[in-house]
Amino acid sequence: MEDEVDRLVAAWRRERPDLDVEPLEVLSRVSRLARHLDRARRLAFAEHNLEPWEFDVLTALRRAGTPYQLSPGQLLTQTLVTSGTMTNRIDRLAKKGLVERLPDPSDRRGVLVRLTDEGRDRADQALAGLLDQERAILAELSRAQRGELAGLLRQLTAPFDNIPG
Repeated sequence: MEDEVDRLVAAWRRERPDLDVEPLEVLSRVSRLARHLDRARRLAFAEHNLEPWEFDVLTALRRAGTPYQLSPGQLLTQTLVTSGTMTNRIDRLAKKGLVERLPDPSDRRGVLVRLTDEGRDRADQALAGLLDQERAILAELSRAQRGELAGLLRQLTAPFDNIPG
């Protein structure tokens, strides 16, 4: 089975035989797959009236477990955004009734962000929709192939996840 990347690589090999274009065979496919996944994510979230960034914040809180709350700093760490961006996001989610701010009992100057019942329900429903979309993307692979692919991708992504700062 030939795909667009095969055609792209063949063209580069013809036009630039002096270059080793082998990385394109993997990383161009990863890039194309990321675009398809982004579309699938947006569709799954839109069905639940959520933007991708809203899903990211809500599910970070949901994964925290009962009582589904984190400090803004913990949310920053999990979502990889700046503090100004996170403040804006929390404000917007609070306005929609999906999260609430509470005083931090261990720090009188601090706050905690807690998922509301509506926020939890929307996060759960959007996650179920996302998993349906992702299963469809992976349908051509066996369970063993999915496990092998996950391991190989982990080898490539782990160094990026362990970079300080």
